[in-house]
Parts: sequence; C-alpha cells; structure tokens
Amino acid sequence: MNTNALKIHNSLTRQKETFVSIDPGKVRMYVCGLTTYDYSHIGHARMFVAFDVVVRYLRFIGYQVTYVRNITDIDDKILRRASETGEYFEDLTARFIKATREDEEALFVVKPDSEPRATAHISEIIAMIEKLISGDFAYRADNGDVYYAVRQFEHYGKLSNTNLDELLAGARIEIGELKRDPRDFALWKAASDEEVGWDSPWGYGRPGWHIECSAMSTCCLGDSFDIHGGGSDLMFPHHENEIAQTEAATGKTFARYWMHNGPVRVDNEKMSKSLGNFFTVREVLAKYPAEVVRYLLVASHYRSPINYSDQGLDQAASALERLYLAVRGTAANTAKELVNSRYERAFRQAMDDDFNTAEAIGVLFDLARDLNKAKEVDHEQAGQLARLLLKLASVLGILQGDADAFLQRGATEVDAALVDALIAQRKQARADKNWALADQIRDKLNGMKVVIEDGVDGSQWRIER
Repeated sequence: MNTNALKIHNSLTRQKETFVSIDPGKVRMYVCGLTTYDYSHIGHARMFVAFDVVVRYLRFIGYQVTYVRNITDIDDKILRRASETGEYFEDLTARFIKATREDEEALFVVKPDSEPRATAHISEIIAMIEKLISGDFAYRADNGDVYYAVRQFEHYGKLSNTNLDELLAGARIEIGELKRDPRDFALWKAASDEEVGWDSPWGYGRPGWHIECSAMSTCCLGDSFDIHGGGSDLMFPHHENEIAQTEAATGKTFARYWMHNGPVRVDNEKMSKSLGNFFTVREVLAKYPAEVVRYLLVASHYRSPINYSDQGLDQAASALERLYLAVRGTAANTAKELVNSRYERAFRQAMDDDFNTAEAIGVLFDLARDLNKAKEVDHEQAGQLARLLLKLASVLGILQGDADAFLQRGATEVDAALVDALIAQRKQARADKNWALADQIRDKLNGMKVVIEDGVDGSQWRIER
C-alpha cells in the first residue's frame, strides 16, 4: 500500500491534499445519511454510490475502513409527514429505512459498518449540549429551547467560506424563537407533552438536526476522524454547524478531510418537485437496470454535477454492453491473476487523483479493447485480462452480474430454449457446410432481434438494442 499516493480534494482547504490517515493503515469515515420521511431520489443515489466507491477503493488499496453513515429518524420533517399520513413517527421511519436499504442493495451499495440512529443517541446529544452550555457556546432560552451562539465560535464559516456579517443580513428570527442572535441555531427544541420528545436538563423536547450528527459521529468514530462526507447541499449550514458544535465541545479538530459530491441535474435543469423532474430511485429502477443507473453515477467525477437523462442512461447501457461483451466467453474465474499490470497501475493512478472514476473507466475500456484482441489469439491471456477487468470494475461496483443475463436482458418475449435450439441447428448446418441453411437460421434469429456472435468457443447470442 502506497500511503502517499492518494490525494483528496479537501472542501475545508479547497485544494487537493495527500491523504494521511490519523491511524496508519486505518480510515474512519462518516457520511451524512438520509432523513427518513420519504423515498430516496436520484440525488440521494448519487451520494450513496459516490461514497461507496470511496470506501471500495480505500479497501482495495489496503486500508482497514470503518464506514459510518447515520440515519436521521427524528426531525421536524419526519413529524410533519407522520402527522399527514396518520402514522406513528417510528412506523414512518421504519418504512422508509426499509425502502432506502432496498434501493441501496439494488444499486450494489456496500452496507456501512454502522448506521447509528438519532433516537438511539439522545443521551450523547444531551451530554454534548451540556458541554456547549458550560463552555458558553450555547444558551437556554426562556421557552426551553437551547441555541448555539454562533458568534462564540471564532472559526465559524471556515468550511463554506461564509462571512458572519453577510450571514446576518439574510438571517431572521422565526415566530416563537427566542434567539439572542438571528444567526444562532437550535440544539434542542422544547416540545409540549402531546408531542414527541425526551426529558432533558432544559425540559421536555427533542434535538435539533445539526447536533444529531455531531453526537453520532463522535460516538462511533471518536472526537477526531479522517473523512466526513455528504452532498454539496449540506456544506452550509449543516456541516458548518457540525464543525462549530463539535470542535467547541471537544476542543479538537473534527474531521481531517471533508468531501462533497456534486448534484444531479435532470435534462440540464436543477432537479425539483416544482419543475416536475424529480425522480425517486425506485421510479428510475422500474425503467432501467440498476447497473445501468450505477454506471451513469460513477462515470463522472464525484464532485462534478451529473446530468440525468434518458439519453445518458442509454449511453450507460451501451457502455456496459461493450464491457460485458469483452468478458463474456472467457475463463476469467480460473485464470491466473495478473500482478502489477500496466492497466492496474493506470487505474490506481486515476483513482489516486481524488477518486477520478471517469479516467478510471477509460482504463477499463483500454483493457477491454486489448482483451478483445487477445480472445482471437491467446485464450490464456484473454482469461487473465478478463479477470483483471472484473477485479478493477468491482472497485466501481460494476460488472458484478452475469454477462449473458445482462446482454440478454429484456428478452421476455424471446423463447430462450428456441434460440438455443436454432443456434444448435445453425452450428450443425455450418459443420455440414450447408451455408444457405445457416444463413436462413441467422436471418430468422435476426428477425427475433437476436444477434449471433461467433467465436472460437462457439456461438453466443444477445438482444439487439
């Protein structure tokens, strides 16, 4: 493992930095998960997949990774939705946690090592708020709310490059709030006896959103850890507030590297329910294979915006077909592993450059091109190249399925047994040098939108797109 090769763009410093973990050979990583009041959308899928690739690659190059991604299961949005649907909030969150996990599994997202829930860390949240109050970084208002005093934290705004004076111009105090400063934010919200809440030193209530992540991340990973990630939309105010809370409470640097994935645009427009271009993951997966969706999400650099479109998904499907066609029919599973090949070195060079998946995919296609050439002359070499292609693709979470199943997908109206029988008849016709019959069978198969590919090991088929 070359621990000095990997460079990560640190949102905190706004530049690429050589990655050095706090504990040699180990990485502690926290990513902000979902507030579970609705189905996950394609923007959430981008976040799932982006950090899944980060974890996969860190493990690929030899790090022992502890990956924590939280579940926000108590929040004002959750309580409003539960009220609208007439559910207990626990039933609502359980339903959407289950749905989210189904979406992640479909997209080949590796399960985090830990998924802490806010409701299971109320005592840690209260303890952190007590520290902030005792250090004069927070105060209790007369109505039982507790607020973080933004002016007390000298470095507030360092992540998002936010100026406190400019922030004041747009800040305001909502009805019922008793902030000393409109820029302050809630750590604890007082609640009535009829509302969801917990007992605390400041009265009955529930935690604010920002403090939940500070408590869960430090509880699972310690006061300081290596990587904190999330969507770019969370940089301010959520991540900015996390830094202010946590560093004020612990007196230590919170996270060493901050990573933020870019947004998803739909047909070059911002995704929004009001624009009617908002798609849940399950809506997308009902139309396209999950691996095609995942390919689209990894084909661009994680910090870049992604344009979601039918054209883009069609191109992703075509790209995957080219890769699957290359590995199909090879002895990848039994071939000898290639060690320190130029393809792997090029792949790692791309990924070491801030997880540049776009360039890494280019290496996969170079490998696939040479694999296709080897299939014609050297079966052993072809098997080795195919094994390497599958190995490197697994870092991106693609080429994880059966090649025939992918290439023959959508063949519900095609009788596979009939196709196999016709191919056998054609093979016999060719052996008998009955070329006219062989051509007639090929034409019949073409009429069924079945493409025949002849190779040294026989004929295989796929669906024409």
